[in-house]
Amino acid sequence: MIDKIAALKQKNEAALKGGGDDRIADQHKKGKLTARERLQLLLDEGSFEEIGKLVTHRSRDFGMENEVYPGDGVVTGYGTINGRLTYVYSQDFTVFGGSLSETHAEKIVKIMDLAIQNGAPVIGLNDSGGARIQEGVVSLGGYADIFYRNVQSSGVIPQISAIMGPCAGGAVYSPAITDFILMVENTSYMFVTGPHVVKTVTHETVTSEALGGAHAHASKSGVTHFACANELECIENIKRLLSYMPQNCEDDAPVYEYEAQDESRPALNDIIPANPNQPYDIKEVITELTDAGSFLEVHKEYAENIVVGFARIAGRSIGVVANQPAYLAGVLDINSSKKGARFVRFCDAFNIPLLVLVDVPGFLPGTDQEWNGIIINGAKLLYALSEATVPKITVITRKAYGGAYDVMNSKHIGADLNYAWPTAEIAVMGAKGAAEIIFKKEIASAADHDAKLKEKEAEYVDKFANPYGAAARGFIDEVIMPVETRGKLIKGFKMLEHKVVKMPKRKHGNIPL
Repeated sequence: MIDKIAALKQKNEAALKGGGDDRIADQHKKGKLTARERLQLLLDEGSFEEIGKLVTHRSRDFGMENEVYPGDGVVTGYGTINGRLTYVYSQDFTVFGGSLSETHAEKIVKIMDLAIQNGAPVIGLNDSGGARIQEGVVSLGGYADIFYRNVQSSGVIPQISAIMGPCAGGAVYSPAITDFILMVENTSYMFVTGPHVVKTVTHETVTSEALGGAHAHASKSGVTHFACANELECIENIKRLLSYMPQNCEDDAPVYEYEAQDESRPALNDIIPANPNQPYDIKEVITELTDAGSFLEVHKEYAENIVVGFARIAGRSIGVVANQPAYLAGVLDINSSKKGARFVRFCDAFNIPLLVLVDVPGFLPGTDQEWNGIIINGAKLLYALSEATVPKITVITRKAYGGAYDVMNSKHIGADLNYAWPTAEIAVMGAKGAAEIIFKKEIASAADHDAKLKEKEAEYVDKFANPYGAAARGFIDEVIMPVETRGKLIKGFKMLEHKVVKMPKRKHGNIPL
């Protein structure tokens, strides 16, 4: 018995060392943690239970039978994060560069199956050189097994991917299907084809960082939702992100303790500039409306004309979607529509109420937008908000023009409560453009064209560019003072807490992809 126990200890110790001390040292020299160190930081102390520690690969080609490491390049199991059950896998770059083999994939698949069966989030820490080429098609099959489970889990349990090293080729598609992607600056990258292939095919010279680094994907492609300065920040962001989510689609997000107090926010009364064309920062409005320090912005560097993120109101999780007048005047375009739609659909899938803040002059005009599909992409945001059955409250702070008024959670597409500030302008288009069309003949025949245009512009503003016409028809439930908005939201979301919507029977809708 003593010999058998000693043998087990020896195997466990070998598994804990991954690819060995030298490779662990190399990992640290690159500014990267090991697979196990990452899990130690992510999970509550002492909560991790490993599954598949002694699994080894089955390859017998190209000398692989002489290189066998317990665990086979990925650490899998479950534990808790702030007391909540979470399933995890962490790829180990010290073993065959974290490459995915048949057994490596089987370990991940087992964890994903357990996660969906038990209704708990799954978090993947990716650090892999890709498919293990010595195994050929079985490694490719392993990827497909993972992709399939990503899809089956979508909208059922939260899925979070952290890219903490290379993630290339087919490996990128699993994170792409998950709900949120986090990347680490300077040590992680994602691309379907790397710099060498790009140079061969297109003759472009580009580095891995410029092609698929954290900043590139956070600001240009929108592939990643968070670009983190280092691995510690990445892990802390995962924990914070998870705190806004429920365990699964049949659960509700955690509710945090909150003591009722004076909910008036006087600063909001002075936030809208007197000049309707002057920008302001919608994030200042979000900060005033939500619980102190609770706003976590998602996709911060991408499509900055719309702001999305999680926050809390009176201790309860909400999703925020807001036009940003400080960037491109808050106009809707292709990228902002996709960004908003994706976030709305996540919130709806996981029972997170939505707050929509509106200050939108319309859709961005131009050949670039039209030729690249603003019609179908703008429809994605419209579809997502129309489809969402969670509690939805809209506040129009200033402009709500044209079709963008409809799209931004108007009463007509299913919003539960629609408020407007007295500064709101709800109209088909801006006053100047409208006046030029409606009063074209009068302006043309006037002795002073500019004076007549200003006169007619003021006439249009007085008649249409205000919230009262919409309020008279019931499209706006109440015109409120900015100072009282937070109090209205607390009461509104409380009232909508048990909202139930019965949808028509169907397999699924056909969102304009």
